[in-house]
Amino acid sequence: MSSILVLAGGLSHERDVSLRSGRRVAEALRGTGLDVLERDVDASLLGMLRTEAPSCVVPMLHGETGEDGAIREVLELLDVPYVGAPPASCRTAFDKPVAKAVAERAGILTPASVCLPAETFRELGAADVMAALVSRLGLPLMVKPAKSGSALGCSVVHTAEELPSAMVNAFAYGEVALLERFIDGLEVAVPVIDDGSGPRALPAVAIEPDGGVYDYTARYTAGSTEFSVPAPLSVELTEEVARVALLAHEALGLRDVSRSDLIVDAEGRVWFLEVNVAPGFTETSTVPLSIQAAGLDLGKVCASLVHAAVTRGRN
Repeated sequence: MSSILVLAGGLSHERDVSLRSGRRVAEALRGTGLDVLERDVDASLLGMLRTEAPSCVVPMLHGETGEDGAIREVLELLDVPYVGAPPASCRTAFDKPVAKAVAERAGILTPASVCLPAETFRELGAADVMAALVSRLGLPLMVKPAKSGSALGCSVVHTAEELPSAMVNAFAYGEVALLERFIDGLEVAVPVIDDGSGPRALPAVAIEPDGGVYDYTARYTAGSTEFSVPAPLSVELTEEVARVALLAHEALGLRDVSRSDLIVDAEGRVWFLEVNVAPGFTETSTVPLSIQAAGLDLGKVCASLVHAAVTRGRN
């Protein structure tokens, strides 16, 4: 096997997180003896892929430019193997309202929601539209961009007076906003990995941010969030969150690695929020915590995904 290329950085709002994830994955892969290169995405990338094609690319790009399938589409054009879901599945998963619809059709619970572009508020009158939203969905609400990651642009709205600023915050990261009925409960992240032997769920990670909301700061500032892994759930609920994560992974046509974000409410119901096709691998990210809790080595897990991608490319 020739060198492995880890792509990190890009131009999204999550560039810094991507660089941190890429650096950690590259170091973990080197620890298994693989020859690993790291590089950003720029105009010289395609020329490099043509003249010095790596055995495999590991896209650690977060945000729209890295998770919307475009990079993977280009890699397929060049016949370069890569770790992760195919382009169409990436597009489906990255679009939160579409992913919710697919999950719901698969029998997964997901919070009631409304998805609206900024133009609707401008054309129909923001006050009237927001009044209708509150009447339909109730309060509190979770407001988020339809296409974004790392909780950027996300807000919990407890009163109608808080909704306008939450909408402005969401629209700062995209033209379409998703408004969901807020589900109170324990937030858990459940990674799914498949090294060629079939998808399996890793231990669920319980997430309890100090500020009550798992926002960008809580995700990437050490000490801002308490993680418990495995999550403090009953045997039945542990099996159920794993089942839901696996079902979402398969229903959305994902591959190699994904992470489902779920809420377990007081009645023991498991709600699907969203899924990530390129989950973070930083020091405070949940996937590495889950891998460690499963008694696995991060480098060996990453290497197994690389080998699966290379084998898939040969076939």
